[in-house]
Amino acid sequence: MVANRVRHTVAFTLVHDEGSAQERDFLQAAESLADIPGVEAFELLAEVSPKNGYRFGISMEFADRTAYDRYNEHPDHIRFVQQRWLSEVSEFLELDYAAR
Repeated sequence: MVANRVRHTVAFTLVHDEGSAQERDFLQAAESLADIPGVEAFELLAEVSPKNGYRFGISMEFADRTAYDRYNEHPDHIRFVQQRWLSEVSEFLELDYAAR
């Protein structure tokens, strides 16, 4: 990872049944976060390890902390969190990294 870049990651589990239409709809909506300016290297991931109970992950990178802050303040991100994340995610772990 290049100096000053920020990698934003989140592992999460949904309230929806596995394989349900609601699960697919949420994941499709989550993919739209990649369209927010400043988001780079966006990945929507499925957990494969039995070591934790999370089912999915999202990873994205930003050129620097300013780009990351703009993402967090972007109306589309705020809307997604308020309208989808808060009511449809049962558990999550957020980790944000910068290269040392």
